[in-house]
Amino acid sequence: MAERKAALDRCDTIVIHEDVVNSVRDRMPPDENLYDLAELFKVFGDTTRIKILWALAESDMCVCDIAALLNMTQSAISHQLRILKQARLVKYRRVGKIVIYSLDDDHVKQIFSQGLVHINENR
Repeated sequence: MAERKAALDRCDTIVIHEDVVNSVRDRMPPDENLYDLAELFKVFGDTTRIKILWALAESDMCVCDIAALLNMTQSAISHQLRILKQARLVKYRRVGKIVIYSLDDDHVKQIFSQGLVHINENR
């Protein structure tokens, strides 16, 4: 049964549709861009970082507030924020002695929203 099911997702013959392959090849971004995209998606692979992004989509927050919200240490939150900053998903501004974090731009919220739409499609 498993062999029959596995065979359904493959072609029964080898036919290369060169026009399709060439068309897609011509539009494919450079490998460096695809590598960077894969690295960006890896950042979304951590639940803590997702929670931080969710929180920052709702409101700009300082590390203390995020730590209290997620019941984590400030050190742990700072570590995750550093990763999010390196991926250009969050930014910060200093207000006196407080550092306030926010989403880097509207694209981050769009990526996040699209991901939620996708996972909720078939629920």
